[in-house]
Amino acid sequence: MTNGKAAGKGAEYNAEAEKARNLIGTRIQDARKELGWSLVTMVEHLKDYGVDVGRTALNKWENGDTVPSAYQFLAVCRLLGLDDRISTYMTDYQPELNAEGRRLLAQYRRDLICSGNYRPESKSLDLVQFREMKVAYIRAAAGTGNLLDDDEAYEMVSFPEGEIKKGADVGIRISGDSMEPVYHDGQTVWVQKCDTLNPGEVGIFDYDGRAYIKLYQEQEPGENVREHYTDSYGVVHRQPVLISYNKAYDPIEVSPSCTFRVFGKVLR
Repeated sequence: MTNGKAAGKGAEYNAEAEKARNLIGTRIQDARKELGWSLVTMVEHLKDYGVDVGRTALNKWENGDTVPSAYQFLAVCRLLGLDDRISTYMTDYQPELNAEGRRLLAQYRRDLICSGNYRPESKSLDLVQFREMKVAYIRAAAGTGNLLDDDEAYEMVSFPEGEIKKGADVGIRISGDSMEPVYHDGQTVWVQKCDTLNPGEVGIFDYDGRAYIKLYQEQEPGENVREHYTDSYGVVHRQPVLISYNKAYDPIEVSPSCTFRVFGKVLR
């Protein structure tokens, strides 16, 4: 038995290191510029591959602010002629051709495809249906919560129908590791807008002007805040508590002096 790493592989690629270096975004940008395309031009070409994203979203991919989904990434590789050399994303990759050679090769490849003479025999395939959904520019746990009500806080992104949860109104990107191991940094979760949640449900919250994704729970209010949770009939209501799955983060007891509302329920 080996002790964890396949022979030689650990030295070739490290996901965390490459994420920090924005390797994917840099490769996409380099390939786009080699073709002489602007962001707008590439956005138009991506539509032919079923990917309908805006210039802002593409710019965020290249800058490393966000990453494309697996389906979008494969489409980008096909468009840029990288699908037969995914090893370009390895740290130690050295291209066999210089930039001009790769440009000419890409042009020759497109010419062959356009000729129609070298296409494989068509196969009967089930077409993937895509649907545009609103995705918030800000990320849960990092941003201003009240921006979630602003129509300009969203971009329209195309997703395969099967990726979208039934009943979803909007996609929210996750920031940080407070909800690991269930939800991950950079992941898009599907949210159904609502005003209330049951204890034990995961939701998106606007608390004190910030957006959070947390597990919703309730508790008996402490003596220091009990009067704030007591109504005019003398009934004591329970105090909301926001829980992280990652035990390294303490629960957030919602203070009655801060603004708090439920934005929506995260669909599983």
